[in-house]
Order: sequence, then structure tokens, then C-alpha cells
Amino acid sequence: MLALAWPLVLTNLSQFALTLTDTLFVGRLGTMELAAVTLGANLFFALLAPAFGLALAAAPMLAQTRGRGVGFVRGMRRDLRAAVWACALATLPIWLALWHTEALLLAIGQDPALAALAQDYVRALMWGLPCFLGFVVLRGFLAAEQRPGAALAVSLAGVALNVPLNAWLIHGGFGLPAMGVVGAGLASSLCNLAMLAGLVWLVARDRHLRRFRILGRFWRLDAPRLREVWSIGLPIAGAMWLEIGSFAAAALAMGWLGALPVAAHAIAVQVASATFMVPMGLGQAATARVGLAAGAGDAAAARRAGWVAVAMGIGFMALSMAVLVAFAGPIAWAFLDARNPGAAETAALAALLLVIAGVFQLADGVQAVAAGALRGLKDTQVPMLFAGLGYWGLGLPLGVALALPAGLGAPGIWVGLAAGLFLVAGLMIRRWQVLARPGR
Repeated sequence: MLALAWPLVLTNLSQFALTLTDTLFVGRLGTMELAAVTLGANLFFALLAPAFGLALAAAPMLAQTRGRGVGFVRGMRRDLRAAVWACALATLPIWLALWHTEALLLAIGQDPALAALAQDYVRALMWGLPCFLGFVVLRGFLAAEQRPGAALAVSLAGVALNVPLNAWLIHGGFGLPAMGVVGAGLASSLCNLAMLAGLVWLVARDRHLRRFRILGRFWRLDAPRLREVWSIGLPIAGAMWLEIGSFAAAALAMGWLGALPVAAHAIAVQVASATFMVPMGLGQAATARVGLAAGAGDAAAARRAGWVAVAMGIGFMALSMAVLVAFAGPIAWAFLDARNPGAAETAALAALLLVIAGVFQLADGVQAVAAGALRGLKDTQVPMLFAGLGYWGLGLPLGVALALPAGLGAPGIWVGLAAGLFLVAGLMIRRWQVLARPGR
């Protein structure tokens, strides 16, 4: 599990670092710019959830096809091709919605200045979406082949490229004017394009992987496989939308409290999201390992793979909780310039939110890894219902109630989110216990 998981974890961290780099550079521009990018990024990730879920559906399909053995080369090529077609079809309506970011944000009561600035950022960021989705599909293919090193190498190169691109496009130079938040979005889009191109090139050059001919007859629609992608991927998309959407809604609710709470929320989300990349990678490894075992008909191996991944997730997130609680203040200040107005108040609030985030680390890790193990069994519909109950039935309503009527402000929203995560984690573990028990 570790051999497969650690490159996936580092790949996730590298991809997350693209957005983190944007935040660190934009944070130096000022609180308004940081708040606008936060609102735009939250809307972006909320709207991409359907296509992201379809991209993730490739992993269990590819793993089970590989586990069955017979005719797996052609079968995996068909799986991959169908997933890419599904993502491409889902991208078009997402692009249409993202182009109207300002109108969407104004419709839900956001500050007009923040909404306009957020639209500038998103319109530059959105063009990298198809490349990001293609990268996710190829990453699932490499995980099924238990050869995740290429995705890691490309991701690290993408991060290295993003830093000078941000510095150049945000602040200008070499004949280009300063682009501000537009430059941050454009840098991420260019990096996603470079990463997809690099990964396709590495797969084509690898002696073991080139036999799959991943681009062979790419124009052909495979209706049976496409239906399977939609049947597995749409519930994944639904669960991801419910989770991502709840955090995006929380960020929008922060907007009702003012720019300073939005900025503090952005810092806490960035840090919590960074630690989440580890259980997310473990969940991806669990999908591959459980899927390979399930495809081969080995229920005991599938059960063992899932529980090993869950145990690793709990161990890491316990350590993460201790670090966030102990060093909340210094972590918050790493995102801010003390010379900017409101920096001290933002840092204090962000530190408090980081302490609350540390408490729900365990639940967040457990639900992510358990969801990955369930995907390996192609079980996606019931987990989607769990997500709806936890995030929207409990977490977000409780958070808004604590923030506004109860007067707790931003910390109240995070307390509600924590409660929702604990509920989802408990339900996911119980589901895995039922499906993975011996004799089922």
C-alpha cells in the first residue's frame, strides 16, 4: 500500500501546490485580491465536481479490468478512452457557467468588487480544466498498472514551472504588464497543459506502457463503456459536489461576514486541504488495490487492502491534528504580510480556524480513505447519499446557524463543517464494514 500510495500522495500535494502557489503570490497583493481569488476558486471547484467525478471513475474501472487479466490491454484502453470522452462532454456546460462567474456570485449576495475580480481570475483559470481532467484519468491508469512514478515526476515539474510563471504573469516583466489575479489563473492553466502533455509523452515513451496505445482510435465512442463511466462517475461527482460544494458554500457564507473572514477562511482551507492530500492519496491507492483484488475475485485481499489504508489514514491525520493545534499562529502568518491593513486580525482569526480544522482531521481522513476503498468495489451511490446527509443535512445548516443567529461568526461555520465530517466518516466506515465482511 505504501509503495503505491506515497507517489500518489506526493502527486496530489504537487497538484495542490499549484493553487497554493497562486494563493501565496496573490496574498501579497492584498486582502481584496486574496478574498476574490478564494471566492473564484471555490466556485470553480464546486462547478468542476461533475467532470472531476467522471475522471475519478476511470480508476476503479481500470483497476478491475486489470485485475481480471484476460484481454486487459484492450479493455483498459477502452476504459480510458470512455472516461476522457465523458469528461470532455461534461466540460462544456461547466465552461459556460464559469464564464459568468460575476453574475453567479452577485446572485448569491457577494460584494460586487469581489465578484468582478473573481471573474477575472476564473476566466483565466478555466482553460486549464480539460488538461487537469485528462491528467486525473491518466493518473488512474498508472495507478491500476501500479506505476505512479510518471505522474509524480510531471506534477513536481508543474510546481517548479508554476512559481516563475506566477512571479512573471502576476507582477509583469519581460515585455508583459502586471496581470494581477488574471496572471495567477493563467499560470495554473499553462501548468495544467504542460503537465498533461508531459504525462502523455512519458507514457508513450515507456516500454511497458506504450503497448496500451492510449491514443489509439481515440475518436471512437464506446457506448457501453461510456455508460459505465456515467453510472460509476455520476455518484462520485455527486458526492464530490456535496463535499466541495459545502466548503464553497461556507466560503460564500464567509463573504456575508466581510473580506477579513473570507481571507482567514482561505488560509485555513489551504492548510487543511494540504494535509487532506495524504488521505486522498491513500484513498486512491485503496481504490487501485481493492479494485485489482476485486477484479481477480480475491475478497480477502480486497478487505485487507481497505483496512490497511484506513489505518494509515488515521495515523497520519492524528499527527496532522497535533501539528495544526500546536503551530496555528505561525502557520497563519506564513500567508500574510504584516504591512498590509488587517493582517493581524486576519492572522488571529485564521489561527482559531486552524485549531478547529485540526480537530476534524481524523474524520476527514477516515471518510476520504473509506470512500476510496468503496470505489474500488464500484460502490458509489450510497456514499453519495452519506455525503448529502453529512455535509448538507447537518454540517452546513449547523455552521450557518452557529455563525449568524448564534453570533459565533466564522468559527461557527467551521464547527458545523466538523460535525458533518464526523457523521460522514462514521457512515463510510460502517458501509465498508458491511461490504468487506467475510462471506459476503
